[in-house]
Amino acid sequence: MSLLLEISFISDTMISFNESNSALTNLMPLSISEDKNIAQAVALLKAGETVAFPTETVYGLGADASNPKAIQKIFEIKGRPSNHPLIVHIADASKLEVWADKIPEQAWLLAKKYWPGPLTLILPRKSNVPLEVTGGQETIGLRVPDHPIALALLQAFDGGVAAPSANRFGCISPTTAQHVKDGLGAAVGMILDGGPCRIGLESTIVSFINGEICLLRPGGLSLEQIEETLHQKLTKPNATHKVRAPGMLASHYSPKTPLSIIPIENLDTRAKELSSLGLNVAIIRLGETKKSFFKNGVTTIILPSIAFEYGHQLYATLHQLDHENYDHLLAEALPSTKEWLAVNDRISRAAHER
Repeated sequence: MSLLLEISFISDTMISFNESNSALTNLMPLSISEDKNIAQAVALLKAGETVAFPTETVYGLGADASNPKAIQKIFEIKGRPSNHPLIVHIADASKLEVWADKIPEQAWLLAKKYWPGPLTLILPRKSNVPLEVTGGQETIGLRVPDHPIALALLQAFDGGVAAPSANRFGCISPTTAQHVKDGLGAAVGMILDGGPCRIGLESTIVSFINGEICLLRPGGLSLEQIEETLHQKLTKPNATHKVRAPGMLASHYSPKTPLSIIPIENLDTRAKELSSLGLNVAIIRLGETKKSFFKNGVTTIILPSIAFEYGHQLYATLHQLDHENYDHLLAEALPSTKEWLAVNDRISRAAHER
């Protein structure tokens, strides 16, 4: 497989850093073998630099999870608050005990059944885990991604890679290498291109703290699958739930263009109102398959009415519309059935005022 490798060449040194050592500069695309790509990525991670890489969910911005200075670069590049925890990616379930303590049997059950896969487990951290990666909490998020490039990277690195989504904090998550390049550019040490992400929405996050099993974020693995495996219902976060996890803010995954969710019966009327004000408007509707058309001064994008397919295309569509300079986006309100739980979560946060 040929990958996109972005790396800096300064003088005669293969890998060089700028004076602040916070990013690589003068990025040049190279087309070389996958093995060389992975080797270069591992070298960067071990040197305390960042690497963006594909997973089945979204692209992650990775750094050595055991290196506090490297972790700090993730926060600087993303503009992410330092108390917002990161997810540590590991090569397989056998590495779970390296990072987590007091692991309950139910967590092992989920790990063995669904890893590699879009599931993050929140567990008590081992004492040697840097607080920088946990946002200052005594808990840690862990997962094994289901992508050949991510797994090759993790196995070659032989350590944990802290990796939130490879984008500016609060913005649309990237599902292609180009999204990463457009959003973060030369701030990233290297970008591994594994093509479009298969799922396109972030992982499901389940917390195992204080004897309670709690769904913190719906995602690529359904709540029904988890509950069926555990033979019990998961709780939901409430006012007393103190564990912070990625993607729990009211406003997140947001396009630059304002987005509103409108019931289908009001959609055309609202579009005409905005268009009459001279605004360039785009509508996202449900349909059989993805297509777009322009009518009466309004652009309409049709996304599939199957939840998984809609979720797979959602972020890429929002990225596309952001680049086309619309003044306002309107999205048809989605079904409230259980299969739409993760997609509704993402689009409602994307539409929330910052």
